[in-house]
Amino acid sequence: MLYVNNVSKVYEGKIPFRAISNLTFTAEAGEFVGVMGPSGSGKTTLLQMIATIDPPTTGEITLDGKNAYELKGDELATYRRRMLGYVFQNFNLLPTLTMEENIVLPMTLDNRQVKEMKERVATIAKQLGIESILKKRTYEVSGGQAQRAAIARAIIHEPKLILADEPTGNLDSKAAKDVMELLTEINEREKTTMLLVTHDAQAASYCDRVLFIRDGKLYSEIHKGDNRTLFFQKIIDTLSLLGGKDDDLTPVHY
Repeated sequence: MLYVNNVSKVYEGKIPFRAISNLTFTAEAGEFVGVMGPSGSGKTTLLQMIATIDPPTTGEITLDGKNAYELKGDELATYRRRMLGYVFQNFNLLPTLTMEENIVLPMTLDNRQVKEMKERVATIAKQLGIESILKKRTYEVSGGQAQRAAIARAIIHEPKLILADEPTGNLDSKAAKDVMELLTEINEREKTTMLLVTHDAQAASYCDRVLFIRDGKLYSEIHKGDNRTLFFQKIIDTLSLLGGKDDDLTPVHY
């Protein structure tokens, strides 16, 4: 499904900076993978490369057998619209649009039929429990509702891969728990592959496995198995060994 093969990213300058160094991992179809590490470890750089925002200096990233960095113009735009879905910490909803208009944006850009869009948004809104906010704008809804709308936008076009960048970072404990349970439900029901970047050990414990990155390199990897509580403790233990500043990790708050 997702294949990151010997990828490195070097930012040139007076003193070149290697953000990612010879990183290799895979994410199978339908797998929920977490990525953790201290600030500056390369998590965001990795996500941006997979999202086709920032090309790797060396190595190859393929999704469903396709290398987006070999595509140009309309082909690349189509790849982004159809293969990828995004969930951001700050929601990235357009304030001039209603929740419904925000949610259907990927389908609008892909020139889908209005009837298809209306049917799809109605189905997803019901699944996510946000029917009541579809006509509202960003300033009229809570953070949890806004993130649910952002998740709806990420999945409405049925992408192969959802990239979630600190999706619980701006939420209170109840909303954060709800969002992680929602992502897990979507992952299990739709078999959508997900890659979650987070500082929050509790959020990471919903994943099937977690990759830990330090100084741009793969530090370790742990799998959940059948016991989420034990998995959570393993995440905490690994983070303590990983090091970093005290404020690099979100406190356990739910």
